[in-house]
Amino acid sequence: MPKNANVLRNRLALTKTHKLSFAGVAAVGAASLALSLVPAQAQTSAKTVSAAPVAFSQSATQAAKASVTDQAADADKKAAAAAAKKKAEQERAKKEAASRSAQRAKIAKAAAKTYPDNLDGWIREALDIMKKHKIPGTYHGLHKNIMRESSGNPKAINDWDINAINGVPSIGLLQVIKPTFDAYHVPGTAKSQYDPVANLTAAANYAADRYGSIDNVNSAY
Repeated sequence: MPKNANVLRNRLALTKTHKLSFAGVAAVGAASLALSLVPAQAQTSAKTVSAAPVAFSQSATQAAKASVTDQAADADKKAAAAAAKKKAEQERAKKEAASRSAQRAKIAKAAAKTYPDNLDGWIREALDIMKKHKIPGTYHGLHKNIMRESSGNPKAINDWDINAINGVPSIGLLQVIKPTFDAYHVPGTAKSQYDPVANLTAAANYAADRYGSIDNVNSAY
């Protein structure tokens, strides 16, 4: 082979080798560049990912605080409503109690029967007391005996019969002597023979014990 041909072949081989070397260097450089870029992007992505949980955590904390605040506000409202309801119920109960008390007072006042201060009133009051104590007798039975004994004078006194002679005169509407009045006095009435109602009820009580009823008395008894 001529010398020039060998030289030419060596140049061609060198040129091919250089190209391959340059290509290898370029490939390595590209790979290095790629490797150098990937961590940077990965770091940026990591930063972005790591930032998201922080933002979420702060948002969750604020939401939790808001929820606690709302719950506390709701609890306060409920407590205030319950207190207001309880107070209203107490006020209503007081008003109802006062109303019932006033109603009872009206009923009691209406039930407190009054009687005129005269013979008719005395007889009617005596009859109500007799009824309460289960002492028999009627308006007519009392009235007829009153008219015979005292003519309706509650201060009438017999100072001439045997009772007067014995020192225990007959006194009042139905002319009752003191021992009889004391023995048959009806509780709740005055302890005086001159009191018209006390006199009538004691005499009616005595007549019921001895004759069965004041209605059965038609003469001195």
